[in-house]
Amino acid sequence: MASMTPTEMARQIGSGLLSFPVTHFKPDFSYDAAPYREHVGWMLGHGPAGLFAAGGTGEFFNLSPAEIAVVVKDAVEEVGGKVPVIAPAGMATAIARELAQSAEAAGADGLLLLPNYLVNSEQAGLAAHVEAVCKSTRLGVIVYNRDNAILNEDTLARLCERCPNLVGFKDGVGDVELMTRIYAKLGDRLTYVGGLPTAETFALPYLEMGVTTYSSAIFNFVPEFANAFYAAVRAKDAARVYQGLRDFVLPYIAIRNRRKGYAVSIVKAGCAAVGRPAGPVRAPLTDLEAAEMDMLKALIARLPASQAKAA
Repeated sequence: MASMTPTEMARQIGSGLLSFPVTHFKPDFSYDAAPYREHVGWMLGHGPAGLFAAGGTGEFFNLSPAEIAVVVKDAVEEVGGKVPVIAPAGMATAIARELAQSAEAAGADGLLLLPNYLVNSEQAGLAAHVEAVCKSTRLGVIVYNRDNAILNEDTLARLCERCPNLVGFKDGVGDVELMTRIYAKLGDRLTYVGGLPTAETFALPYLEMGVTTYSSAIFNFVPEFANAFYAAVRAKDAARVYQGLRDFVLPYIAIRNRRKGYAVSIVKAGCAAVGRPAGPVRAPLTDLEAAEMDMLKALIARLPASQAKAA
């Protein structure tokens, strides 16, 4: 059973930096529970406001529903109620509902509702999908606006009226006008989470639109840097933010953009680079090539020692 109400969960995740642990795999690509749990505990020690188990960086799209249930359960047990654990739901509506109920049974504190599989839909269809998932669980739900599942402000407002447990909105689109319309219409009814790839890039301008937090992938391997960068964002210290962008984030993005799918692969590569390997990514993703791994190691090595510790 969840340790907090939907409103408490939303308030907590909006109070600090979020991250999503990578999911550890053995060389044969099977789930590797022991190092995953150790990694979750290590991340917890660096003070995230919440963790997204088996989320996008955790290869949700590469896990079976049964594996997702195990990963979520392991994360919940390792965290022990110290911060919210947000479980994933997505794909077809029926599957998303089953994942929501499985997450609730495992003791997760909330859900991240990822886009439905493949198809593009009208607002009415997207709303029906979100409402069906919200009504299948008592958990607080964060809807993830991205790709083929983009809700507008009017649809969100109607969903908020019909679904009290819809408490969060994660933006993965980067449409400033849409984000402004959503915040202008709904204000503090929702907690807003930045969800663009390498969200640090957009964190400072998004703060002005009510987005007080974001999910940091690099927290998996350089949590000290991630926390320092987030502190600079919340302090609106533009000089420190742009220094962090120049010194690490933008060169990191340049490596990430060399291949499709590297947004996840580079995070596992970062874990390996600091001595915390998480195993390979599953197909259809591919691991970084040796030269790219060397580039990433060199980039991490240029960070101040206090921001590049592996443990």
